Amino acid sequence: MSIVWIAVAIFVVVLLFLALAVRIVKQYEQGVLFRLGRVIGVRQAGLTFIIPVVDVLQRVSLRIVTMPIQSQGIITRDNVSVDVSAVAYYRIVDAVKSVVAIENVGAAINQIAQTTLRKVVGQHTLDETLSETDRINVNIREILDVATEDWGVVVTLVELKDIQLPDSMKRAMARQAEAEREKRAKIIAAEGEALAADALGTAADIMLAHPLALQLRNLQSLVEIGVDKNTTVVFPAPLMSTIGDLGAFLTRETTASAATRPAAERVPNGKPVTP
Repeated sequence: MSIVWIAVAIFVVVLLFLALAVRIVKQYEQGVLFRLGRVIGVRQAGLTFIIPVVDVLQRVSLRIVTMPIQSQGIITRDNVSVDVSAVAYYRIVDAVKSVVAIENVGAAINQIAQTTLRKVVGQHTLDETLSETDRINVNIREILDVATEDWGVVVTLVELKDIQLPDSMKRAMARQAEAEREKRAKIIAAEGEALAADALGTAADIMLAHPLALQLRNLQSLVEIGVDKNTTVVFPAPLMSTIGDLGAFLTRETTASAATRPAAERVPNGKPVTP
Protein backbone atom coordinates (compact mmCIF):
# COMPACT_ATOMS: atom_id res chain seq x y z
CA MET A 1 0.00 0.00 0.00
CA SER A 2 2.84 2.33 0.83
CA ILE A 3 4.43 1.59 -2.54
CA VAL A 4 1.25 2.77 -4.27
CA TRP A 5 1.25 6.02 -2.31
CA ILE A 6 4.90 6.57 -3.11
CA ALA A 7 4.20 6.03 -6.83
CA VAL A 8 1.30 8.43 -6.69
CA ALA A 9 3.44 11.01 -4.92
CA ILE A 10 6.20 10.65 -7.49
CA PHE A 11 3.69 11.00 -10.31
CA VAL A 12 2.26 14.16 -8.74
CA VAL A 13 5.75 15.60 -8.32
CA VAL A 14 6.56 14.85 -11.94
CA LEU A 15 3.36 16.51 -13.10
CA LEU A 16 4.06 19.53 -10.93
CA PHE A 17 7.61 19.71 -12.26
CA LEU A 18 6.40 19.55 -15.85
CA ALA A 19 3.79 22.21 -15.17
CA LEU A 20 6.50 24.50 -13.80
CA ALA A 21 9.13 23.59 -16.40
CA VAL A 22 7.17 23.58 -19.64
CA ARG A 23 6.49 26.90 -21.36
CA ILE A 24 4.85 27.61 -24.71
CA VAL A 25 5.97 30.62 -26.74
CA LYS A 26 3.44 31.70 -29.37
CA GLN A 27 4.26 32.37 -33.00
CA TYR A 28 4.21 36.17 -32.62
CA GLU A 29 6.30 36.13 -29.44
CA GLN A 30 9.86 35.66 -28.25
CA GLY A 31 10.81 34.55 -24.79
CA VAL A 32 13.63 36.19 -22.83
CA LEU A 33 15.06 33.62 -20.42
CA PHE A 34 16.50 34.79 -17.09
CA ARG A 35 18.51 32.39 -14.94
CA LEU A 36 19.17 33.62 -11.44
CA GLY A 37 18.47 37.14 -12.68
CA ARG A 38 20.78 37.05 -15.70
CA VAL A 39 19.74 36.87 -19.35
CA ILE A 40 20.99 33.64 -20.86
CA GLY A 41 19.16 33.65 -24.18
CA VAL A 42 16.08 34.09 -26.26
CA ARG A 43 13.55 31.33 -26.86
CA GLN A 44 11.72 31.19 -30.19
CA ALA A 45 8.12 30.15 -30.81
CA GLY A 46 7.23 26.67 -29.73
CA LEU A 47 7.67 24.43 -26.70
CA THR A 48 10.54 25.27 -24.33
CA PHE A 49 11.68 24.00 -20.96
CA ILE A 50 12.99 25.96 -18.00
CA ILE A 51 14.31 25.06 -14.59
CA PRO A 52 11.60 25.81 -12.06
CA VAL A 53 12.43 28.43 -9.43
CA VAL A 54 15.81 29.07 -11.05
CA ASP A 55 14.63 30.27 -14.49
CA VAL A 56 12.10 32.95 -15.41
CA LEU A 57 10.77 33.24 -18.97
CA GLN A 58 9.36 36.61 -19.97
CA ARG A 59 7.40 36.67 -23.22
CA VAL A 60 7.62 39.66 -25.55
CA SER A 61 5.12 40.30 -28.36
CA LEU A 62 6.63 41.15 -31.76
CA ARG A 63 3.38 42.32 -33.36
CA ILE A 64 2.83 45.89 -34.52
CA VAL A 65 1.23 47.99 -31.80
CA THR A 66 -1.19 50.82 -32.57
CA MET A 67 -0.69 53.68 -30.15
CA PRO A 68 -2.94 56.77 -30.24
CA ILE A 69 -1.24 60.04 -29.32
CA GLN A 70 -3.70 62.18 -27.40
CA SER A 71 -4.49 65.71 -28.53
CA GLN A 72 -1.76 68.22 -27.78
CA GLY A 73 -2.20 71.98 -27.46
CA ILE A 74 0.50 73.40 -29.72
CA ILE A 75 1.46 76.94 -30.74
CA THR A 76 2.72 77.03 -34.32
CA ARG A 77 5.63 79.13 -35.54
CA ASP A 78 3.23 81.92 -36.60
CA ASN A 79 1.66 81.99 -33.10
CA VAL A 80 -1.57 80.13 -33.84
CA SER A 81 -2.90 77.79 -31.15
CA VAL A 82 -4.01 74.39 -32.49
CA ASP A 83 -4.88 71.01 -31.00
CA VAL A 84 -3.19 68.14 -32.83
CA SER A 85 -3.69 64.42 -32.28
CA ALA A 86 -1.89 61.58 -34.03
CA VAL A 87 -1.43 57.84 -34.14
CA ALA A 88 1.83 55.85 -34.14
CA TYR A 89 2.63 52.28 -35.10
CA TYR A 90 5.65 50.49 -33.65
CA ARG A 91 6.98 46.98 -33.12
CA ILE A 92 9.70 45.36 -31.04
CA VAL A 93 12.63 43.97 -33.03
CA ASP A 94 14.97 43.17 -30.10
CA ALA A 95 13.22 41.36 -27.28
CA VAL A 96 16.19 41.54 -24.89
CA LYS A 97 16.59 45.32 -25.19
CA SER A 98 12.86 45.92 -24.79
CA VAL A 99 12.95 44.05 -21.47
CA VAL A 100 16.33 45.07 -20.08
CA ALA A 101 16.83 48.62 -21.38
CA ILE A 102 13.49 50.08 -20.32
CA GLU A 103 10.82 49.25 -17.79
CA ASN A 104 7.64 49.95 -19.80
CA VAL A 105 8.31 50.39 -23.49
CA GLY A 106 4.69 51.30 -24.39
CA ALA A 107 4.43 54.12 -21.84
CA ALA A 108 7.87 55.42 -22.80
CA ILE A 109 7.03 55.59 -26.50
CA ASN A 110 3.71 57.28 -25.75
CA GLN A 111 5.39 60.03 -23.73
CA ILE A 112 8.21 60.68 -26.16
CA ALA A 113 5.74 60.68 -29.06
CA GLN A 114 3.72 63.43 -27.39
CA THR A 115 6.76 65.63 -26.81
CA THR A 116 8.06 64.99 -30.33
CA LEU A 117 4.70 65.86 -31.85
CA ARG A 118 4.63 69.16 -29.95
CA LYS A 119 8.21 69.96 -30.94
CA VAL A 120 7.89 69.20 -34.65
CA VAL A 121 4.53 70.89 -35.22
CA GLY A 122 5.73 73.96 -33.28
CA GLN A 123 8.49 74.45 -35.84
CA HIS A 124 6.00 74.88 -38.72
CA THR A 125 3.49 77.56 -39.59
CA LEU A 126 -0.23 76.83 -39.69
CA ASP A 127 -0.32 76.63 -43.49
CA GLU A 128 2.61 74.20 -43.47
CA THR A 129 0.94 72.08 -40.80
CA LEU A 130 -2.22 71.79 -42.87
CA SER A 131 -0.59 71.25 -46.27
CA GLU A 132 2.64 69.39 -45.47
CA THR A 133 1.42 66.66 -43.15
CA ASP A 134 3.44 64.01 -44.99
CA ARG A 135 6.71 65.78 -44.28
CA ILE A 136 5.74 66.33 -40.64
CA ASN A 137 4.86 62.64 -40.28
CA VAL A 138 8.26 61.63 -41.65
CA ASN A 139 10.08 64.04 -39.33
CA ILE A 140 8.27 62.71 -36.25
CA ARG A 141 8.94 59.10 -37.24
CA GLU A 142 12.65 59.74 -37.83
CA ILE A 143 13.04 61.41 -34.42
CA LEU A 144 11.20 58.57 -32.68
CA ASP A 145 13.33 55.98 -34.49
CA VAL A 146 16.51 57.54 -33.16
CA ALA A 147 15.14 57.75 -29.62
CA THR A 148 13.75 54.20 -29.51
CA GLU A 149 16.66 52.42 -31.20
CA ASP A 150 18.29 51.64 -27.85
CA TRP A 151 15.02 50.12 -26.65
CA GLY A 152 14.88 47.56 -29.45
CA VAL A 153 11.83 49.25 -30.98
CA VAL A 154 11.19 50.43 -34.55
CA VAL A 155 8.50 53.05 -35.24
CA THR A 156 7.01 52.04 -38.58
CA LEU A 157 4.52 54.85 -39.14
CA VAL A 158 3.27 58.13 -37.63
CA GLU A 159 0.20 59.93 -38.95
CA LEU A 160 -1.43 63.20 -37.86
CA LYS A 161 -5.03 62.24 -37.17
CA ASP A 162 -6.84 65.48 -36.36
CA ILE A 163 -6.04 69.20 -36.32
CA GLN A 164 -8.46 71.41 -34.40
CA LEU A 165 -8.42 75.15 -35.16
CA PRO A 166 -9.94 78.03 -33.17
CA ASP A 167 -13.32 79.26 -34.42
CA SER A 168 -11.91 82.68 -35.29
CA MET A 169 -9.22 81.08 -37.42
CA LYS A 170 -11.82 78.90 -39.18
CA ARG A 171 -13.84 82.00 -40.08
CA ALA A 172 -10.73 83.81 -41.32
CA MET A 173 -9.75 80.84 -43.47
CA ALA A 174 -13.29 80.65 -44.86
CA ARG A 175 -13.12 84.32 -45.85
CA GLN A 176 -9.72 83.78 -47.41
CA ALA A 177 -10.98 80.81 -49.41
CA GLU A 178 -14.02 82.78 -50.58
CA ALA A 179 -11.84 85.70 -51.68
CA GLU A 180 -9.53 83.30 -53.51
CA ARG A 181 -12.46 81.77 -55.40
CA GLU A 182 -13.79 85.23 -56.32
CA LYS A 183 -10.34 86.17 -57.61
CA ARG A 184 -10.23 83.05 -59.76
CA ALA A 185 -13.74 83.72 -61.08
CA LYS A 186 -12.80 87.27 -62.08
CA ILE A 187 -9.60 86.09 -63.74
CA ILE A 188 -11.49 83.44 -65.70
CA ALA A 189 -14.14 85.99 -66.74
CA ALA A 190 -11.45 88.44 -67.86
CA GLU A 191 -9.70 85.71 -69.84
CA GLY A 192 -13.02 84.85 -71.49
CA GLU A 193 -13.59 88.50 -72.42
CA ALA A 194 -10.09 88.68 -73.88
CA LEU A 195 -10.66 85.56 -75.97
CA ALA A 196 -14.06 86.86 -77.12
CA ALA A 197 -12.58 90.23 -78.08
CA ASP A 198 -9.84 88.48 -80.00
CA ALA A 199 -12.40 86.34 -81.85
CA LEU A 200 -14.55 89.38 -82.62
CA GLY A 201 -11.53 91.24 -83.94
CA THR A 202 -10.71 88.35 -86.25
CA ALA A 203 -14.33 88.24 -87.43
CA ALA A 204 -14.31 92.00 -88.04
CA ASP A 205 -11.17 91.69 -90.16
CA ILE A 206 -12.80 88.97 -92.24
CA MET A 207 -16.00 91.02 -92.72
CA LEU A 208 -13.91 94.07 -93.66
CA ALA A 209 -12.24 92.06 -96.37
CA HIS A 210 -15.57 90.58 -97.50
CA PRO A 211 -18.41 93.16 -97.12
CA LEU A 212 -20.95 90.65 -98.37
CA ALA A 213 -20.31 88.56 -95.25
CA LEU A 214 -21.68 91.38 -93.10
CA GLN A 215 -24.87 91.55 -95.15
CA LEU A 216 -25.27 87.77 -94.91
CA ARG A 217 -24.81 88.00 -91.17
CA ASN A 218 -27.52 90.70 -91.00
CA LEU A 219 -29.91 88.53 -92.96
CA GLN A 220 -29.16 85.59 -90.68
CA SER A 221 -29.95 87.77 -87.66
CA LEU A 222 -33.31 88.73 -89.21
CA VAL A 223 -34.09 85.05 -89.79
CA GLU A 224 -33.29 84.22 -86.17
CA ILE A 225 -35.51 87.07 -84.96
CA GLY A 226 -38.39 85.97 -87.19
CA VAL A 227 -38.41 82.47 -85.69
CA ASP A 228 -40.27 83.69 -82.60
CA LYS A 229 -43.19 85.03 -84.72
CA ASN A 230 -43.12 88.40 -83.03
CA THR A 231 -44.31 91.71 -84.44
CA THR A 232 -41.05 93.52 -83.89
CA VAL A 233 -39.08 94.43 -86.99
CA VAL A 234 -35.40 95.13 -86.46
CA PHE A 235 -33.28 96.86 -89.07
CA PRO A 236 -29.57 96.39 -88.52
CA ALA A 237 -27.53 99.56 -88.26
CA PRO A 238 -25.58 98.92 -91.51
CA LEU A 239 -28.90 98.60 -93.39
CA MET A 240 -30.20 101.87 -91.91
CA SER A 241 -26.99 103.67 -92.81
CA THR A 242 -27.31 102.31 -96.36
CA ILE A 243 -30.85 103.69 -96.63
CA GLY A 244 -29.64 107.05 -95.30
CA ASP A 245 -26.81 107.14 -97.82
CA LEU A 246 -29.29 106.34 -100.61
CA GLY A 247 -31.58 109.22 -99.55
CA ALA A 248 -28.66 111.64 -99.44
CA PHE A 249 -27.61 110.49 -102.89
CA LEU A 250 -31.08 111.11 -104.33
CA THR A 251 -31.18 114.58 -102.80
CA ARG A 252 -27.82 115.47 -104.30
CA GLU A 253 -28.90 114.22 -107.72
CA THR A 254 -32.12 116.24 -107.62
CA THR A 255 -30.25 119.41 -106.68
CA ALA A 256 -27.66 118.90 -109.38
CA SER A 257 -30.29 118.30 -112.11
CA ALA A 258 -32.18 121.43 -111.07
CA ALA A 259 -29.00 123.51 -111.31
CA THR A 260 -28.21 122.29 -114.84
CA ARG A 261 -31.65 123.11 -116.43
CA PRO A 262 -31.90 126.18 -118.91
CA ALA A 263 -32.63 129.61 -117.43
CA ALA A 264 -35.94 129.92 -119.32
CA GLU A 265 -37.21 126.82 -117.75
CA ARG A 266 -36.44 128.28 -114.34
CA VAL A 267 -38.43 131.60 -115.08
CA PRO A 268 -42.05 131.48 -113.79
CA ASN A 269 -44.71 131.80 -116.61
CA GLY A 270 -41.99 132.29 -119.25
CA LYS A 271 -41.25 135.86 -118.05
CA PRO A 272 -37.76 136.90 -117.12
CA VAL A 273 -37.24 138.04 -113.61
CA THR A 274 -35.92 141.62 -113.14
CA PRO A 275 -33.12 141.79 -110.66
